[in-house]
This record gives sequence, C-alpha cells and structure tokens, in this order.
Amino acid sequence: MNFQLEIIEDKVELFEANDLKTLEKKINEQIEINRSILLAVHSVSHQIHVDENGKRYYTAVVHFKAKK
Repeated sequence: MNFQLEIIEDKVELFEANDLKTLEKKINEQIEINRSILLAVHSVSHQIHVDENGKRYYTAVVHFKAKK
C-alpha cells in the first residue's frame, strides 16, 4: 500500500450570508482553519446583491495560497 502526501498550493472558497457581519465571521473562521494547513489569503472579492424586495445578500470569494 502506497501513501503519498501532496501539498495544497491553491484553494478557492465561496461564502454567502444575509448580513456582512455573518459573512466576515465565516471568512475569519475559515482563515484560521486554513492557517493550520499552511494556506494564507491571497485575494478576496465580494459582492452585494439586492433583490426586488430590497433584501441584501452578501457573497465573497477567497483565494488561499500556500505560504512560502
């Protein structure tokens, strides 16, 4: 039986929430988790969508890269 480990070099994660505070909390929790596997935030992109009833939806894409 062969056992090989591979280093994750890039990881992209998507987040969504109904308010900005919750979105930020989700992202921060995942940042801490990814630190344990030696990934750091490379970039963050976010958007706000407002539906026809005026309700806001917050989304974010976070790109993690291996620490060098």
